[in-house]
Amino acid sequence: MDKIEEVVDKVVKGEIELHKVDEILDANAAMVARRLAIERITGKGLPSIGSTIIDYAEIKDRNAENVIGATQIPLGVAGPVLIEGDYARGGFLVPLATTEGALIASVNRGMKVLRLSGYVKTKIIRDGMTRAPVFSFDSAIEAYSFSAWVKENFETIRKVAERTTSHGKLKSVEPFQLGNNVWIRFEFDTGDAMGMNMVTVAAEAVSSFLEERFPGARCVAVSGNMCSDKKQSVTNELLGRGKTVVAEALIPSEVIEKNLRTTAEKIEETNLKKNWLGGARAGTLFQFNAHFANVIAAIFIATGQDVAQVVESSTGYTWVENRSGNLYISVTLPSLEVGTVGGGTRLPTQREALSIMGVDGGGDPPGSKARKFAEIVSAAVLAGELNLLSALSTRELGKAHMKLGRGIKL
Repeated sequence: MDKIEEVVDKVVKGEIELHKVDEILDANAAMVARRLAIERITGKGLPSIGSTIIDYAEIKDRNAENVIGATQIPLGVAGPVLIEGDYARGGFLVPLATTEGALIASVNRGMKVLRLSGYVKTKIIRDGMTRAPVFSFDSAIEAYSFSAWVKENFETIRKVAERTTSHGKLKSVEPFQLGNNVWIRFEFDTGDAMGMNMVTVAAEAVSSFLEERFPGARCVAVSGNMCSDKKQSVTNELLGRGKTVVAEALIPSEVIEKNLRTTAEKIEETNLKKNWLGGARAGTLFQFNAHFANVIAAIFIATGQDVAQVVESSTGYTWVENRSGNLYISVTLPSLEVGTVGGGTRLPTQREALSIMGVDGGGDPPGSKARKFAEIVSAAVLAGELNLLSALSTRELGKAHMKLGRGIKL
């Protein structure tokens, strides 16, 4: 403890930087020292941040730096939801971490209605993680020759890329030219990993190889935004990034009327005029849905996904049809980026959350658990959309938030 106090004193005096504490103390002692120093610097106690059980030795050099404790986020469960997909088959409980009252209840209610209607059908249309380095040349002619060579020599490039990974498989390369600049969009099968780090390392290796093969080529950045990572883009919508997945269900009219107190006709009108017409009038590009981001963010936090990738993972489309009083509803997620190994999925609570759905760790064959997880996420999103559209069609949204978000009894 004397050593910790000594380090804290030096941090407060500015003699030691926060990140240097790890070089002086073991991992967990360094975490305590940083927190105590910040308490003295700010004059604020941090008992809750410090009381959360966390092993910094497991996080250091893997998941976070300059750690002082952990943030608590309530974790709830919705379901079960019945799924009939290529990978997810059966009933699944879905963990959601959120501070928004009514969200978990909303998904849970939607899952109940889906369950009463049978199975949610899911389908993964495309699967591949991308990285797109940008190269600069002296002329557009050189850039064109470079692009042509890349397209004609896929096998050579594949061998260079796959030497960097035991799991990643290069699926395609696609050049995009603008003047004297070229972006090469690499797409990989990354197994059960979300795969962003995997494809970055491979793309760097290929970039170095291409610079040697073409002395006039200069890799400006290993990520040139044609990937596109943590951003909405037309490229991701049309070509996909991560998993492109669809979930659909048919809800009988009697189930809608009894459990949602509405009709297929009202839900269809709400979807068309809110999600599609309202989205178009507002200038929405890829968000023709009610609240994909709500559900996906809660699942991402619970299961250790890269939360910033909610940006592109929550783009997508909700489609509704009134079929003679019965309701057809589907959601399409073009760019769902999830994994069951690597990154934050290795942390204890996140791994346990994945285990609730039976998708923790790697699958056999590789990639099967990540795809199963993607199908479960799509079904949860479908449930959230169904319930919110229903609540909007009956003007129950405000009441639900008053009751579950503010604790006000109506």
